[in-house]
Amino acid sequence: MNPISVLHIDLFQAERNTSDFYFNTMKDHLVLGHRHIEKPHRHDFYAAVLFTKGSGVHEIDFQKYDVSEGSLFFLSPGQIHSWELSEDIEGYIFFCSQEFYEMHYVNQKLRNFPFFGSISFPRKLQLEADDLKENIDLFQKLGTEYQSRNMMREGLILSLMSQVFINATRLFSRDFDTQASSAGLSYFKHYQDFENLLEQHFTEQKSMAYYASLLGISPKHLNRIVQTVVQKTATEIITERVVLEAKRMLMYLDESLVEIAFRLGYEEYSYFVRVFRKSSGMTPTQFMRKYKA
Repeated sequence: MNPISVLHIDLFQAERNTSDFYFNTMKDHLVLGHRHIEKPHRHDFYAAVLFTKGSGVHEIDFQKYDVSEGSLFFLSPGQIHSWELSEDIEGYIFFCSQEFYEMHYVNQKLRNFPFFGSISFPRKLQLEADDLKENIDLFQKLGTEYQSRNMMREGLILSLMSQVFINATRLFSRDFDTQASSAGLSYFKHYQDFENLLEQHFTEQKSMAYYASLLGISPKHLNRIVQTVVQKTATEIITERVVLEAKRMLMYLDESLVEIAFRLGYEEYSYFVRVFRKSSGMTPTQFMRKYKA
């Protein structure tokens, strides 16, 4: 079985001096990257994709999303994705490296945007007409600047990207915590801190109490925060993160199931299988048969 390939920005950057940012229309991108992106793959960069015409299915980390006019997607490094798109597909796509963005915005990390940093937030926004028009304008301006040699070109590109990210964050937040607005921002910040800690420790620590202790709050309060923000328990979020990593490893590592279970902190393979099956509805073996046939 072939491992899942990892694509770099410079694969799409023919005859360009910089490999930190890339922009294209979807039609041209699909032609340019056909040999790279026709199968499930991962990136080492952040990406945003806006569809303005056509239809299809976009699968991101084993979750399928419908594609239609106004579908806006965000992808983080390491995510496995693939798509099946209609021939009349149109839209825009851009990539940026973490260094390119965070070198200029020292206090703003890409992971702080919920669609990049949280495993529990959807990767798709379905834009209404006014929001779609605004985003088309931003993407088109990005494309114009990308093709130019204007003074302070990178600065404007970064500003336009930030507008896309901030607008999207505000749209996501419309559905967040409408009943507890006074606690909303505080809860969301605590939730981000929880997921950042989880990202660092999930292979070794799977106890809700452990993360609550690091955050300086009680397990009961951590659970209240998580349920308010994403309507799930903290234990469910921990398990989802572990199982997502298991799925990625099953897809792109040439290791035995026992070795993968051990890497994820499970000394008993049978227990790992039970956790995986309860979360995903299938065993690791069934998962591999489905995705690596």
